[in-house]
Parts: sequence; C-alpha cells; structure tokens
Amino acid sequence: MTPRPRPDDTPKKTSANEPAPEDRRPAERPRAPEPADAPAPAGRAAGVQDSAVPVPAGSGAPVAPTHPAGVGPEDRRRLLDGTHHDPHGVLGAHPVPDGVAFRALCPYALGVTVVTDDLRTELRDDGDGFFSGLLPLRAVPDPYRLLVAYEGTVLETEDAYRFLPALGELDLHLIGEGRHEELWRALGAEPMEHQGVAGTRFTVWAPNARGVRVAGGFNFWDGTGHPMRSLGSSGVWELFVPGVGEGELYKFDIARPDGSRTLRADPMARRTEAPPATSSVVHASHHEWGDAEWMAGRAERPSHEAPFSVYEIHLPSWRPGLTYRQLADQLPAYVSDLGFTHVELMPVAEHPFGGSWGYQVTGFYAPTARLGTPDDFKHLVDALHRAGVGVLMDWVPAHFPRDEWALAEFDGRPLYEHADPRRADHPDWGTLEFDYGRREVRNFLVANATYWCEEFHIDGLRVDAVASMLYLDYSREPGQWVPNEHGGRENLDAVAFLQEMNATVYRRNPGVVTVAEESTAWDGVTRATHHTGPGGFGGLGFGLKWNMGWMHDSLDYVSHDPVHRRYHHDEMTFSMVYAYSENYVLPISHDEVVHGKRSLVSKMPGDWWQQRADLRAYLAFMWAHPGKQLLFMGQEFAQGAEWSEAHGPDWWLLDPAYGAEPDHRGVRDLVRDLNGVYRHEPALWERDTDPSGFAWITGDSADDNVFAFLRHAADGTPLLAVSHFSPAVRHGYRLGVPEDVPAWHEILNTDAARYGGGDVTNPDPVKPEPTAWHGRAASIQLTLPPLATVWLRPA
Repeated sequence: MTPRPRPDDTPKKTSANEPAPEDRRPAERPRAPEPADAPAPAGRAAGVQDSAVPVPAGSGAPVAPTHPAGVGPEDRRRLLDGTHHDPHGVLGAHPVPDGVAFRALCPYALGVTVVTDDLRTELRDDGDGFFSGLLPLRAVPDPYRLLVAYEGTVLETEDAYRFLPALGELDLHLIGEGRHEELWRALGAEPMEHQGVAGTRFTVWAPNARGVRVAGGFNFWDGTGHPMRSLGSSGVWELFVPGVGEGELYKFDIARPDGSRTLRADPMARRTEAPPATSSVVHASHHEWGDAEWMAGRAERPSHEAPFSVYEIHLPSWRPGLTYRQLADQLPAYVSDLGFTHVELMPVAEHPFGGSWGYQVTGFYAPTARLGTPDDFKHLVDALHRAGVGVLMDWVPAHFPRDEWALAEFDGRPLYEHADPRRADHPDWGTLEFDYGRREVRNFLVANATYWCEEFHIDGLRVDAVASMLYLDYSREPGQWVPNEHGGRENLDAVAFLQEMNATVYRRNPGVVTVAEESTAWDGVTRATHHTGPGGFGGLGFGLKWNMGWMHDSLDYVSHDPVHRRYHHDEMTFSMVYAYSENYVLPISHDEVVHGKRSLVSKMPGDWWQQRADLRAYLAFMWAHPGKQLLFMGQEFAQGAEWSEAHGPDWWLLDPAYGAEPDHRGVRDLVRDLNGVYRHEPALWERDTDPSGFAWITGDSADDNVFAFLRHAADGTPLLAVSHFSPAVRHGYRLGVPEDVPAWHEILNTDAARYGGGDVTNPDPVKPEPTAWHGRAASIQLTLPPLATVWLRPA
C-alpha cells in the first residue's frame, strides 16, 4: 500500500546536518485515472454489506462504521495516531461470523479493490484512508492482492497485513535474554522472501514506544499506512513490507510515551545514506570473498607470538577522494611493499561529522557511505587479505553522539544510554555513554563486534577509550559520580561487557585479536577473563594493549636536545619495568601528530639532518623494543606537517617530479627495511611477552646516550640492538656480548647512506674479544654512528 503525500507532509529536518528530503517525493503526485481509463471493476460480490455512506478518501470526515467489516473507533484512533500495538489484528483479512472482513489503511487513496483468482471486489471507503468490506467467503483467500487507486495511477500490491511475523520465537527469546550473537540477522531491514513473496522485513527494538511505523521512499515518507506490530514483551516491533527491496530509504516513525513523535534512523542499519543525509538504506550483500587462504591461516599463531607491525590509516584522507574500490587498487600494494603485517583503519562505522574522524558513531552496523557501499568496503578488505595484509578496525563502544535522529533517547526515554545522567553524560566529548548493565544494550554491542569480524572479515578490533568505560569517576569531580555497589570507582557493568565481548569474539572468530586503548594501570587488561588478578577482577580478555606509557616517555626523551637527554635517560628504560605486565603494542598513532603536537619528525630537536637522524634512530629503537608496533600514515616518510583530515599525507614529498629531495624517501626505505628484517628475525617478536626474550647489555649509559639490549628467539638465537642518541661518532665503543657467538653481522644501520645518513658503519663480521664487559665474559667494539640505531645478529 503506497500512500500519497500530503502537501504539507515533507519530512522535517532531523539533524542540523541534514536537509529536508524534498527530493525523495515524486515529481508529481499520483493522479486517479479518468473513469474511461480506470480498470473496469467487477462490482461488489453478492452479499457484501455496505450500510455506511462513502466518504472521499483523506477528507477527514468522521465515519462510524455500522457494518462488521469496518474498523472500530478505538482501533481507528490508535492506527491514525500511530500507537497501535497490533495492526495485524485489525487490518488485513479476518474471518468473521458472516464471512471474511477485509480492512486496509491506505492514506489518500481514492479506492481499494481486493483481487483473488475468483473475484474482484471494491472495498467501501470509510474515510481517513480506511477501506473495508465483508465478503461471504468461508476462509481467507490465499493469495489475494490489493489494487490501490490514487489520483493518476493504480498500484497493485500485496497486503502487508496478511503475513505472519517474519521473526522467529528463538530470535525473540535470545533478544530478550541479551544473548543473540547474530543480532544483525534478526533486527534491522532484511530483504527476503516471506510466504512466497519478496519484500523486506523491518524490525526494531523500541520497548518504550507507544507505537512504531516504518516510513521511507516507498510510502513517500508517510508511515501512516505501515504501522508495525509489537512482538510481545520483547520490545521488538516488526513489519514485513512486500515489494520493498534493496536500495530503499527508510526510518522508523516512533510514538513516544509523552505523545510526541520522532523519526529515527535504524540502529541496526547495514547501510546508510552518505552524510549529511541520515536515512537508513535497505541492503543485502552480494560480495563473493576471495580470501579463503588468508582466513584459513590467520589462526596459526597467536598475535602476541607473531610478527605484528601496523600501519594506521584514516581512509578518507589517505588519498583524499578515493572510494573503497579505488583504495583497493592502491592501498594493498603500498602497505605490502612497506612490509607492514596489518593496517589499522580509524573508525569506519557511519558518523555524521567527518571532523570526529569516526569516533562519534551513529551507524554502528554500517560502513561509512562516504566512500561507497558495504560491498565496496568488503572488496577493500578482500584485496588487503589477498595481498597478505591483515585488517584491524577502530571500534568505538564507549559513547555515541546526541543527534536527535539517532540513538539518543531512541524511543522517548533513555534506552541505549544510562538512565542516570551522571552515568550517561560523557564530560569530555559531549556524548552519551552506553548502559552496559542493560542486557539488550550489551547484546547490541557484543553482536556488533562479532558482526564486523564475521560479515567483513575484520582481523582485529582496536577498542577506543577503554579507560573512560572502566572508571565511574573518569573526568568527573567528586559529587559528579556514584560509587559502585562495593563503594569503588570501577564500572562493574563495563567490566562485564568487555569480558563478554572479548570472550565472544575469540570463541566465534579464531585468529581475531582485540586491542585495548587503555591509558591507566588497570590490572589484567590482556589477562584471560577466567583468571582473577590482585584487584579481584577477572581479566578483561584483550589480546593486546596500547602501551601509552612507553609512547609518552619515549617521545618526551627524543624531544629533548641530546645534551639534556642524560637527565631523561630513565624515560627510555622505565618501560622494561612493566613490559611483561600486559601484551603490548607500541603506538605512534594519529593522536600524537595532531592538535599542535607536531608531526613525529618535527618533535625531534636540531636541524633537518638531525631531525631525520633522530627519527630513524627512534623508529629502529621502537621496532627492536619488546611489543608490537603501530605507525600512523605519513610518519613513514617523515612528513613535516601535522596530519589534517582535510588533505591527508603530503605525498608530493616522495615525488621527484615535484622537486622532492631523497630525504623523505630515505626514511620510507628504512621503514621498509625495518619491517623486512623484523619479519625475518623471530628474536624481534617471538618472545614479546616472555621476559626470557629480553636482556639489557647496558641500560644505564646515560652520559653516552646509549641503550643496548639483546632480544632472543624461542630457539635462543640473539639479536643485538644498540641505539645512540648523541650527535657524536663514538669509535671503539665496547659492549658485553654472549660468549658463545663467534661473530656478529650488522644487519641494519639507520645511518646508512641509502636512508639519508652519513654511512658510518661497522666491518663485517664484528668479532668478539675475551674481554669481560657489562658483566659478560666477551665483548665487541663498535663504531656508533651519530643519532643512529644498529642491529646485529650472529654471523
């Protein structure tokens, strides 16, 4: 049933960013055919009762039906108000004592005719879009169709109110229990064939709503003719709309407890309009995956015992203007050439404001439409996998924005957010925090984590802002927060949610890793959920955690002039005090190169040569340090400007055609070699979480600005890393080494000429002497280049 829009029925603006969708209305309203053109009616079937006087459709004149087929006054009022819980109990075809009553709600229609194989009967016009008739039939005909006449056209359609619910009892049970791990298959818009008819099943969780209707392009954004039914105590509303297929725009028209109405995007929408438009889009995937080999092999080795070198990317600005499919033509080759094992995508889920970089999500189940369709995004992931590159994705379950067309007070009351404003209002970002204690909300998020892994083959989730979830007093002053039931500041609901999310993701998706951005000393972030730590909590169950302490300390050290670094020496060594308390990633992320923090190379002191040398030495120190690595785009070639989402990396710095010098290409070549050596040297990753994989040679040479340590592979093979953060050349610098290694070979030197350095290198091989040093029976003498890191392995 397709109603005709009222002249004043243009959907109102639902966001400051969204224009009213006038372009969604037809250029001309449907016009009823002239009598000569109208299909010849077969006349009313014998016995049809017609005792009420017809009223022109849409006239609004009150009608009190006196025949048993008509809609009663109370049902009529509730249907027009959009507050009916069971429209299927009224509309459609229903057996009554004298036959079968047909009732339809088709706003602005001029006439409605029931058509079966045997008869064609025009229904009585009861006014306000209601049509009814009583046919002397023994049973409801199956099938039957409706001919709906509007001004200028006649539409033939299935009756949406003749269908049984398209959502099963098991789905409703799991939703009610908060345990539906494939929630996206139950809620949202699902194109399907139901009872032999093609259409779309619309379902939405809105337990506080007085009524819900679906509005979209298929009914000219007037949901009056498409009220949804409430499925018991589940809080779920459902309607199967025949004839609606992929690509249709829609929203849910919700009657709130206070009597007002709100038009909301689907929380479970798998596709959206491109911002600033905010409608949901009916979607079905047709992508055929080609990454079976990657998916089968990704679980062979746990991530903390495997090479794991990550290139962080903001997709819209990596190469501004490229779509997902165009990125698939360029990004995999670039990342693969540089040797990174993974990319980490800044949030991909739909968000209204591009300047948030995706961290204020409104469409948790939809990749942003700015770059293409969900299948286009799958194509990009597929291409990365086929190039041997894993895909991590930033995931943001900590908060959501207050846009009035999205999740905030979705059905008129706090639903996804906590009912207590002290628990709901995020003080830093002006957003709302999820109510992790509500099982349906927890289910929404846990299922979302598995959704990205299973539907999009994502290999890992980097969970944003974990600390803000864990603490009730996060960024709050005394009096602004309420202690937990034990009097503490821990958010017990958030702890339980994170544990459930991690346990579910790992159980369902072997080879996937979850990574926590957690900036405090919370105990057990990467401990298994069933292991209880000193704090009395089970582990949170993450696979890896960002080492924010290492990042802050090491960047502070290298930002000082070399003459002052001796006073900050411990900032480079302190990380080893706690290096094995968690499974760590060493992150140089987008957060460190924006908002006045300067780019990575610009943090270094001195002239341009010294800055680049410091950067090269720092990167090699980072790659050798226990833990995995993450580097944000642009830093791999020493971009001098801060990152801006408006224009992305300065790629011209690598292009000789624009007069670029080799300085930047040298840093990029170093990153390529760091990754290459890293992947082929198990000593650099195999024992990242095992203290036996690391040993200091010297960690206290503050006056020399020197750090030297050994990394050990599982078979005991060592790698020697020496970092020298002074601009002077040190000849004959003695270091103690294992006595059972007969000779050492220099496998990487950041001062090499091809990287833009001065090419101060060591002979090959470097042979030890029986001179005790640094507590070891043997030692070697090296020439330490200025501001450089050298790696050596047994020759």
